[in-house]
Amino acid sequence: MNMAYPEIKSSQKSLAELGLDNSDKIFRNLSPAELIEHALLRQEGVLTDTGALMVSTGEFSGRSPKDRFIVMDAQTKDSVWWGDINIPLEEEKFDQLYKQMVDFLKDKDLFVREAYAGAAPDYRLNLTIINTLAWQNLFCYNMFLRPSSEELEGFQTDFTIICIPEFEADPSANGTRQKNFAIINLSKKIILIGGTAYAGEIKKGIFSVLNYLLPHERNVLSMHCSSNLGDKGDTAVFFGLSGTGKTTLSADPNRSLIGDDEHGWNDDTVFNFEGGCYAKVVNLEEENEPDIWNAIKFGAIVENTKFHPGTRTVNYRNIDLTENTRTAYPIHFIKNAMEPSVGGIPKNIFFLTADAFGVIPPISKLNKSQAMYHFISGYTAKVAGTEMGITEPKTTFSACFGAAFLPLHPTKYATLFGEKMEQHDVNVWLINTGWTGGPYGIGSRMKLKYTRAMITAALEGHLDHVGFRKHSVFGVAIPESCPNVPKEVLSPRATWEDKDAYDKKARELGQSFIANFKKFEDYASNEILAGAPSWE
Repeated sequence: MNMAYPEIKSSQKSLAELGLDNSDKIFRNLSPAELIEHALLRQEGVLTDTGALMVSTGEFSGRSPKDRFIVMDAQTKDSVWWGDINIPLEEEKFDQLYKQMVDFLKDKDLFVREAYAGAAPDYRLNLTIINTLAWQNLFCYNMFLRPSSEELEGFQTDFTIICIPEFEADPSANGTRQKNFAIINLSKKIILIGGTAYAGEIKKGIFSVLNYLLPHERNVLSMHCSSNLGDKGDTAVFFGLSGTGKTTLSADPNRSLIGDDEHGWNDDTVFNFEGGCYAKVVNLEEENEPDIWNAIKFGAIVENTKFHPGTRTVNYRNIDLTENTRTAYPIHFIKNAMEPSVGGIPKNIFFLTADAFGVIPPISKLNKSQAMYHFISGYTAKVAGTEMGITEPKTTFSACFGAAFLPLHPTKYATLFGEKMEQHDVNVWLINTGWTGGPYGIGSRMKLKYTRAMITAALEGHLDHVGFRKHSVFGVAIPESCPNVPKEVLSPRATWEDKDAYDKKARELGQSFIANFKKFEDYASNEILAGAPSWE
């Protein structure tokens, strides 16, 4: 079903219980066309030559992890994984901020949207989102699932998000680190966001909520991944941190897209949490990513991009504002997207990494121990220029490929992952979309056409009957041949001129894995630990 632009109006839902019924103007469930009209009149953005709305998120062009809090109370005190990722905030500080924000809104125009997360009906989370910016309400229309007119009748909210970029906290009084904040209250079922216009905080706030509720209360594995479906009904899942290719590789013209970022895995399905895609567009080219390119049209949003001078054509190579330039569009802008976004049990799972050291094979098969170990590790690498202060490749580990959004201890998700692997005969592959022929600065980035060919070969079973050899450090199984891929590309060591330098770098990377895993050793089984790198 193509939902296009339904003009959904719900008159039954009241904001009285939030103390906002006295607001001057409330615009509820406006269509994309209406929201774009408001955004243009309010000078929140401009139109590109494809009809997309271009906006700037101001000071913050990405999430601010150190300013994300979870309210510590009787429900969360002993269940949340407290630390640098899940930072506690006192209940009274939350209540204080909530009152201040509600008071702030009482004379403001409000854009209110009723939506939901979770494409599987039994796991649906109904949302009410309150924005002061029209473009951010359009973002919520694009990113969350859109109720029908009938579904809005008697709509009951499970979680409320209040997002006010122009409202700034007083750290000394409100208990925040600085003026911007994103606060999750799991007991009162409210998310407060202020001081930042980066819309990704809204999306990831709900992801964090589902990452708590589904594993903790429903025994469902929540996953930071993309997913698609083949014409034979085979589901594939792609895990990977930002920049590793989740969105690009799941947007396969020969397969139906289930979703590009957030999913749940229950007893018999994989289901999308969202109703849209939030893709990076830095260096976007039509030839390499036609689905994303064609989705950037009227109704889509492009964030923090700039035009070619004297035109309304977006220059995707321009990173004056940030390298984290993005687009947000509803999933039905992808021509082969599935609605509802639900698939069966996955047959192939891909762990994506952009290894800037040129060590990890471009494709390798993992046994169960290795799969568990790499799932908990969540490895990729950052290269010079992606963050301030990074001048050479840097290892990055993010538990379960999404530590920043995990309210529970990573071993909870890893245990569920292991249970799923035991229940189902699933192939797990490690894919390096990063460097070959040497590290960053010496080697080159793996060609996208080769990565696509390797994934296609795995999906179509072409690697089921080829020979494999064991990697000298990571122990993973490297195929000796792959259709449409030169044989020499498959062996990372063979692509290096200096073989001794490769061996040294491989051992260094293996040691980084081992050092990172020390914090999980006390919780990990012998089976998981057997997946660690080793060498003589």
